[in-house]
Amino acid sequence: MVYCHNCGEKLPENALFCTKCGNKVIQGVQGSAATPSDEVRDAFNRMSAEMEKAFNVAAKELQGAFQTARSNIQKTIYKEPIMCPNCGEKNLASATFCTKCGQSLAGVQASKPAEGT
Repeated sequence: MVYCHNCGEKLPENALFCTKCGNKVIQGVQGSAATPSDEVRDAFNRMSAEMEKAFNVAAKELQGAFQTARSNIQKTIYKEPIMCPNCGEKNLASATFCTKCGQSLAGVQASKPAEGT
């Protein structure tokens, strides 16, 4: 006859868990019977591992996106001005026409400022 070691309930010979209190009986412990909490813990462990992988991928993607954005911002901010070949006025790198004389700047290369200016 099998009895629960926790509450003393009389159990069937093949019982792995007590029908009264739910504890694993000796046969359940020896047979490594999984409890619902074991299954939940295992599910959380698997989910945790998958989430860690997903966060690592997301972190790498975000890092790449930030590097691209930083590079694009720096290219935009630090563009060299275009010097008008007609009047010598410094114009924004994106300018198509000179702000001082209206001369077309098409094909004009950006100029590096002289040292000290």
